[in-house]
Amino acid sequence: MQQRLLLSTALVLLVAGCRPKADLVRTSADPATTLSQQSVDAVLYQYASAEVHRLYQQGYELARIKLDANLAQPRELPPAVVVDVDETVLDNSPYQAMLAREGRTYSADTWTSWCNKANAKALPGAVAFLQYAASKGCTVFYITNRLPAEKDGTVRNLVKEGFPFADAEHVMVMEGTSDKTVRRAAVSAKHAVVLFIGDQLTDIDQSFKDRKEGEGKPFVDRSNEMLSRSFVLLPNPMYGTWLDAICGRPDSVKAGNKERYLRNVPY
Repeated sequence: MQQRLLLSTALVLLVAGCRPKADLVRTSADPATTLSQQSVDAVLYQYASAEVHRLYQQGYELARIKLDANLAQPRELPPAVVVDVDETVLDNSPYQAMLAREGRTYSADTWTSWCNKANAKALPGAVAFLQYAASKGCTVFYITNRLPAEKDGTVRNLVKEGFPFADAEHVMVMEGTSDKTVRRAAVSAKHAVVLFIGDQLTDIDQSFKDRKEGEGKPFVDRSNEMLSRSFVLLPNPMYGTWLDAICGRPDSVKAGNKERYLRNVPY
């Protein structure tokens, strides 16, 4: 806890020292520095807040209720639970805090280094829930968009934190595409997936990648029955499809796109 408080204080001081002007987004010459500063509140919320701690506990409490209800339904195949890894079972906010502290944004090299350290902590409720699922006869699959070069570190990290089914067979990394449809289908060919858990809507269906209509909200409303029955969504304000849909992916355009979006919000 003391380490978290010190890091939180350091990040707040970073913001205070690096944002002397209200129009920093328009004046910064370095997109990475601007974007890392813009991420500080989200990182602090994810890393330090009791609210996020409780949200994960609450999410996994809901997962247990849904799991029990779905296991009570008839099925022909053995049951399975499919979970994402990052910001679903493992907490990467220390990596995001490092980037904010150093005025950097995501890079493949720093991310792979972080994954292979295998130091991410389990998120609140995750281990207990997945152990419970295993005790109910569910096989657990970890479908993640970490890379093959990060698989060994991911398995070691999951084992260290006490997750069930933490092995090469059940950790399914990205090979060629971030779309998880094929990997989900491979699991569904031999198992009845009774629950999906993730921090992105695409962790249950790739169709949620499309945010052209109302930032994707109308599609969420139309998909309410499926989502209510089969999916638990966990918090992640730091990165994801939602942010890419608003800001784009290249660092060089994100800051300006954020500003343009905010100008168009009705007031």
